Amino acid sequence: MPLIDPFTGRETHLVGARLPGPEGRAAVLDGHRQRLRALDHLGQAAAQCSIATDKDRSLVLAAEDEVGLLELTGGEWAALGQAIRAFRATLPLVRLEDFGFSAEADDPFEANTVQLRRIGGGVEALAFVDAELSVYKFFLFREGGDIGATFAFRGGEGEVLEATAVPGSYHMLFEKLRLIHEFGMPTEIAGLTPEGILVAKQTLGRALPEQTDVSGLEPGRLIPIPSRFLRANRDHPRLAFLDGAPWLVADTHDRNVVSDERGVRRVIDLVAAPLPPEWLGQRRLFADWIERARHDPQAGALAAVDDSEL
Repeated sequence: MPLIDPFTGRETHLVGARLPGPEGRAAVLDGHRQRLRALDHLGQAAAQCSIATDKDRSLVLAAEDEVGLLELTGGEWAALGQAIRAFRATLPLVRLEDFGFSAEADDPFEANTVQLRRIGGGVEALAFVDAELSVYKFFLFREGGDIGATFAFRGGEGEVLEATAVPGSYHMLFEKLRLIHEFGMPTEIAGLTPEGILVAKQTLGRALPEQTDVSGLEPGRLIPIPSRFLRANRDHPRLAFLDGAPWLVADTHDRNVVSDERGVRRVIDLVAAPLPPEWLGQRRLFADWIERARHDPQAGALAAVDDSEL
């Protein structure tokens, strides 16, 4: 029998500090993938109707009847309407009132509610815990439509690639939450408010002692990037492979890592972005190391040279 989230009334695979089983974890991951595919399809359908989507906030918030009578004309507009409904099925609209907050308040998160108690937060999101010890994170949008954070890249000195954290998009936030679910703490998306606040749900972990050394976190999957290749303005830049593509993952400091119920350390937040092929194409040594690290996480910055080649 599926578990039901007490706030949304929808199926959930996460409750309290208990880790989901393999089936539950796989179901959440499939939900992340479906949502990203549906958003990509929605963006393509909007482009066919000449709808500009420099920011994806308008797409993510689109109501099921967004294009109304235009759908009756068929063709591209009908396809857009179908794409909106398909995406909406992967990201239902919820209300702040469902969680006990008031959407009319100047700061709806200023105080705890009867059901939720604040346990932390930062620039991107505020975290609350309920009576079952499930964590709910409310990701706040910025003026202009940005939400979350990602990385922008530029060439540095020599062959070094420099990465700077910048405001992100809903698509990148969905990718980030998927990454956290795959490489860290189980994380699902509960819904989106009409105002644009994304609500994510996470398994509760125990905070680490302050200034705990987390530099050795999962070196087999989150591979430390040699500083000769990349500099980032966030802690612990690492290489991760998502669907085979190389990603930069960083900001995994001690406050973004917790211990789960088994005592295993897990990431609960990070900043991430795919490493741009156009930049890697100009940095042969970096690209070569990435391919070697794909097969051997312990690969050195420079490939070994056979003595016979010297």
